[in-house]
Amino acid sequence: MKQLKLGIPKGSLETNTIELFKRAGWQIRYDKRSYFPDIDDEEIVCSLVRAQEMSRYVENGTLDLGLTGKDWILENESDVAVVRDLLYSKASTRQARWVLVVREDSPVKTIEDMKDKKISTELVNFTRTYFEKLGINVHLEFSWGATEAKVVEGLVDGIVEVTETGSTLRANKLRIVHELMETNTQLIANKGALEDSWKKRKIEQIDMLLKGSLMAVGKVALKMNVSKENLGRVVLLLPSLKAPTTSELYHEEWFAVEAVVDREIVRELIPLLREAGAEGIIEYPLNKVL
Repeated sequence: MKQLKLGIPKGSLETNTIELFKRAGWQIRYDKRSYFPDIDDEEIVCSLVRAQEMSRYVENGTLDLGLTGKDWILENESDVAVVRDLLYSKASTRQARWVLVVREDSPVKTIEDMKDKKISTELVNFTRTYFEKLGINVHLEFSWGATEAKVVEGLVDGIVEVTETGSTLRANKLRIVHELMETNTQLIANKGALEDSWKKRKIEQIDMLLKGSLMAVGKVALKMNVSKENLGRVVLLLPSLKAPTTSELYHEEWFAVEAVVDREIVRELIPLLREAGAEGIIEYPLNKVL
């Protein structure tokens, strides 16, 4: 029996990835001491791999498919096929950024001021290439962790670090000088796997269902009964992916109305629907929107 080799990112992306697959229809279970999770699909075999290394294993064919950040694909200069950008929640449309950071009291004001200065980062290859393209000579050192502490303590002149809001940097009295790159999670595939018809079909199945799960994040479905005389007013209140679904009730001058809406507007929307004549309103969560 053929099997697709899937890489699950170990670390910060791990929990969100497993939850995403759960909403898509796959249950992934594993002992915290194991690097080979069980999945309820005999056509898939899983491995836990650090996001930093994922693209290398997908590129060399150890894995057929995996999830990792755009940053680590560029860092490893990996030749892989990007199947889909994955934004795990509405909030994550604010992409993570790799930024040049210095202490608040640093004389550095622009990226050009970093000439001949020392920078610590996990993203060494990408950072080196970035500065070389700008013609700025810097001294780079690989950071094994606690990168922010190195610039706080004055061990280096600056760091290149990943952030979303910048709040942690500000709390440590650090200042962003320059943004090098935006990054987000990506579903990547081995190019050879996509040339195999069976694996390609399986990858497309996973891609479609993950996309549907992502589309459902932050959305709910509303279902209600509405009289014919109030139908127009209710429909006008309902935002939807296309248009609300309506169907006549049996032997009644009433309609059942369904719509998919953003969860964040529901608490304001339901009272308005009631005022417009909707009755029997039901709200339920969604796993997928396709």
